[in-house]
Amino acid sequence: MEILNKVFGKGSLMDNVICMKWGTKFAPEYVNILAQNVRRNLKRPHRFVCFTDDSNGLNKNIEIRPLPELNLPKGLPERGWNKLTLFKEKLEDLEGTALFLDLDLLIAGSLDPFFELPGEFRIIQDWNLKGKDIGNSSVFRFEIGRYPDILEDFLQHEAEFRAQHRNEQAVLSYFMRKKGILEYWPESWCLSFKRHFMRAFPLGYFLEPKKRPDTKIIVFHGNPNPDAVRSGWHNSSFLRAVRPTPWMADLWKEDQEDQK
Repeated sequence: MEILNKVFGKGSLMDNVICMKWGTKFAPEYVNILAQNVRRNLKRPHRFVCFTDDSNGLNKNIEIRPLPELNLPKGLPERGWNKLTLFKEKLEDLEGTALFLDLDLLIAGSLDPFFELPGEFRIIQDWNLKGKDIGNSSVFRFEIGRYPDILEDFLQHEAEFRAQHRNEQAVLSYFMRKKGILEYWPESWCLSFKRHFMRAFPLGYFLEPKKRPDTKIIVFHGNPNPDAVRSGWHNSSFLRAVRPTPWMADLWKEDQEDQK
């Protein structure tokens, strides 16, 4: 960090792009592809940091930090609770503004506006919960170390929070709404692959997913995942399908140079 401050000026803080990988749901290529696409689409000086419990297979140019511990009862269904650990008062050696990105998304445009748009906290307006003031945490921006009460309060009353809120993004939205700083990204910036790109049955078997040049990030929540669109996909009932899509495959490929 001292070297970075010398390069960018004493007292200056680089912006941060953060992701998290835990368990076995996502292969290392998800982190590697996300990192290279961030570099391609973010001009401002930044760090790319992955918090993970398994760094095997991650490219050497990715900053790796240990996944923060979160002591919850064992056997709980996966609800993304680990993301709340990003709101620790001390988050390893990171400082300043952070943009969090989920692993299962495609970057289709410039990321610089995500740091330039005013607001203390920004998140996606959840497409399925409009009118309920709940965000989708696939993409959110926050100030590191500014809200330690979120994690502290959650851990003190975790059973109560889990009973009242389905997942981490509902808890996070609750806290930010309570603080009066919950704001959303412009709607066109982050779009749902399932809602905004997939074709209705039976067109998915004959036409590629739609192109929407105004979007910056394509979010894959549920199935299919980004790697499935390279060779085509359909669900078990055959009522949802995606043709092999070259323009999406171009956004989802790992550069060999990055692996050296």
